Amino acid sequence: MGLKGKLVAEKEIRCHGDIFHELFRNKPHEISDIAPDHIHSCDVHEGEFGTVGSVLFWEYTHDGKKESMKVVIQEIDEEKKLVKFKVDEGDILGKYKEFTSCIHVDTNGDDHVVTWTVQYEKVSEDVADPISYLELAINITNDIEAHHTT
Repeated sequence: MGLKGKLVAEKEIRCHGDIFHELFRNKPHEISDIAPDHIHSCDVHEGEFGTVGSVLFWEYTHDGKKESMKVVIQEIDEEKKLVKFKVDEGDILGKYKEFTSCIHVDTNGDDHVVTWTVQYEKVSEDVADPISYLELAINITNDIEAHHTT
């Protein structure tokens, strides 16, 4: 059993994929209004929303417990509708030495698919793979979809 891993989840959505990309690229602070059970806040600590190298501070609920993390925006690709975050500090680093998440949106006509990719390195083999964090990402995706299709 290895300490490093990668998990991927895809979710077909009914609303336009550009909405997701725009939210996570330029307006992540609005996600707390859309998914308040999961995301409590997202603030800029350095830089600006939508800028590579910027540092964001997220407060969220994971497995019934309030947690927080500071992430650095590592990559933004407009053509691929991709935003990649690397956790710099926070509760999650108690279990994982490294943790990055990437949201990517494929749009093809009326078909829109959100793909979440999580790459991680566990602090020990006793730590579970971060499937629950991927489930959190899918729950947020469902909330955003519901918000934009009702």
